[in-house]
Amino acid sequence: MRLLIGIDDTDNKDSRGTGYNSRQLATAIEAKRFGKVHGITRHQLFVHPDIPYTSQNSSACLEITGENYNEIIEFCRNFMLNIGAVGSDVGICIVEKEKVSEEIIKWGVDAKSIVLKMDDAVVKAESNDIYLEGLTGTKIGIIGALAAVGLRASGNDGRFIWLNSKINLRDIEHGISTIEDLINHAGIDLVQSVEDEIVSSKEKVYLNEWARPVLQNNRSVLLIEKITNNNGYEWKCAAKELVKRVSN
Repeated sequence: MRLLIGIDDTDNKDSRGTGYNSRQLATAIEAKRFGKVHGITRHQLFVHPDIPYTSQNSSACLEITGENYNEIIEFCRNFMLNIGAVGSDVGICIVEKEKVSEEIIKWGVDAKSIVLKMDDAVVKAESNDIYLEGLTGTKIGIIGALAAVGLRASGNDGRFIWLNSKINLRDIEHGISTIEDLINHAGIDLVQSVEDEIVSSKEKVYLNEWARPVLQNNRSVLLIEKITNNNGYEWKCAAKELVKRVSN
């Protein structure tokens, strides 16, 4: 059973952010053997004066394989209650991926451009038989948590902040890897040139500090740019501004 776990508003101005907390949750899920975490995506939501947020108004979504739906809900609920920062407005949403409707995907898309209401989130979750709960504070995090699962289910929004892989992109020695190794060992589904050039699997890529795969067509896609130098590699990860423009 594939599950999507959306979380939002788990932090305050002095604490680590929701991205960090999502990775903590992923680690705990696997440590307790509730399931296998396949990846975590970050989704940018609408920034507006009428929307309270800590820093950037982003939510996160975990995609996992698990068997006991009710136990996973209970575990994640308790974990987020314990990890949520003082003054945070934690929201959590858990649903089977295949059951995410077009209505929920549209909710996620709308959350990127208009101000949404908590009551509407509750109604949509109930009508779609989705677990959605506000755990702390004003509980307004339910808006972003529901949006996170909708956007992740769309398959074309956000960027990965964690991938289940043998090698973490940030841990690759000297920051240089062949495209073949990235696909075989780093959880990347596709390495793609921003200029749509054909790239050999044997060519090397320099992984700068913004090696962030984006979610495109339900795949983790690492965007790269051609460079000309004598440093022993032919490509580098796409510039931060481009990755943010594609994934926000």
